[in-house]
Amino acid sequence: MVREFSTSMDIEATLLHALDQITDHLNAEGGALFLLEENGEILRCACCVGATEITGIRLPSTKGIIGRSVQSDQGTIVRDVSKDPDFNTEVDKETGFTTKSILCAPLSVQEEMLGAIELINKRDGDGLFATEDLHLLEALSTSAALAILNARMAAALVEQERLKRELELAAEIQRSLLPTPPDEPFPVHGINLPARTVSGDFYDFFHLDDGRIAFCLGDVSGKGMNAALLMAKTASLFRALGKTEHQPGKLLARINAEICETAARGMFVTMVGGLFDPRSNELCFANAGHEPPLLHHVGGTVFDDFPAEFPPLGISTLVVPEDGYPEVTLSLDGGTFYIFTDGVTEGHIDDGSMLGVDGFKAAIVDCTQENTANRLATIVERVMQEGVPLHDDITVLAIEPVAAKIFSHTISARASELKEMRNGLKAALETLGCDAATSGDIILAVDEACQNIIRHAYGQECDEQICLEVERQDQTLVLRLQDYAEPVNVDTIRPRDLDDLRPGGLGTHFIRELMDDVMNRTGIVGGRLV
Repeated sequence: MVREFSTSMDIEATLLHALDQITDHLNAEGGALFLLEENGEILRCACCVGATEITGIRLPSTKGIIGRSVQSDQGTIVRDVSKDPDFNTEVDKETGFTTKSILCAPLSVQEEMLGAIELINKRDGDGLFATEDLHLLEALSTSAALAILNARMAAALVEQERLKRELELAAEIQRSLLPTPPDEPFPVHGINLPARTVSGDFYDFFHLDDGRIAFCLGDVSGKGMNAALLMAKTASLFRALGKTEHQPGKLLARINAEICETAARGMFVTMVGGLFDPRSNELCFANAGHEPPLLHHVGGTVFDDFPAEFPPLGISTLVVPEDGYPEVTLSLDGGTFYIFTDGVTEGHIDDGSMLGVDGFKAAIVDCTQENTANRLATIVERVMQEGVPLHDDITVLAIEPVAAKIFSHTISARASELKEMRNGLKAALETLGCDAATSGDIILAVDEACQNIIRHAYGQECDEQICLEVERQDQTLVLRLQDYAEPVNVDTIRPRDLDDLRPGGLGTHFIRELMDDVMNRTGIVGGRLV
């Protein structure tokens, strides 16, 4: 029996076989093995052998002879049950069996009580159990109890491993809900570091059909799997509803209504959601009970913050105005907009103190020269101490204008193709809102530069290329013309004296007068000298 306990993978079948061996060896009419249920108040028959079938029967753990053995952690011989006041006659009435004598031994390991084994009615001799029978049953019960405990520990380890795998899968699914890191340059970047396997923080951003970028960052109350599930639901709602609802305040109101229908146990979500237009650098957002976002103005230490005026999502639909959460519209003008969770500001730095909002601002100022993605990584490193687990999830989202390509066109070095370039450039400038006079000046300057490239760089019309790119960098329009002619000494490119009145030669004058700044450069682009 002991060998079976140490080798069997099926503890229930092994216990039944062991109980059968014990009952047969002690020559009893029947036997039953009772286990305490989790609350310790009920004994349930896990298996039985003999004349009656009582598997599954449940008895109070404080009553009856078997209850007495469990409570006292001692074996018991009852030679005549009719004379024992603790004998429970209900089982005999229910089964029709007549119990005469009982032998009972507890199932315990050290101080942990698991249950008991009960034998009834010895078949031979005078029908009474002897003290030697009790000693043997107690020894076998100890072995059975150890086998049960080991099996439970093994099952717990298997369950723990299963839960670990499920958590890892849940974390993988969560990571898939976060946006893919964009190719540079891109105006929106985020970082998320969970304190546990799964996170209650999230962020997202995606392009709309009109070129704007929808973005959000949220923090679910609480931790663990409940928070992770609500995080997944909220993030999915934002991405699904955000593709059709383009007003941040109304979008958050719709998400709030959905969460209020199903949110349980007082859970809620703080969230900032909005839209960014990379063409105008205008940003519009709404704040539902979240940490105040920060606007860091370019080239300095000045910050604006924007506290929430209304509570988080999931509290109630009655506290949200009919037209949705209030919206804030601002122009970045070269500044950077930061949204973050309290895991950042409440994170501890090397001296043990919390980073705080001021520390977060100082970290931003210290690494302003880094690109956005590296800057976020550098900032969160301040609250990442080696060997010290995070006390809360860390999530930061940054929105920063980048140079936006407005127009790109390539032509052969022929005067006949300049009209097509002028028309395309005019349409692009109209999209930007340039007035007719400004557009005319820009087109004239580009046309003169192209004429100079054809006549002086290439020396004649040919099939070589002239490439024009127009970008918006903050409030500046940058026009870049590239040719592939032989390089020249840019210091020799000077306009002719205006007193020298003759046709041609004034293009350089026009360009310098019409543009705020003009630069001539040579370099390698795509393996070609330009």
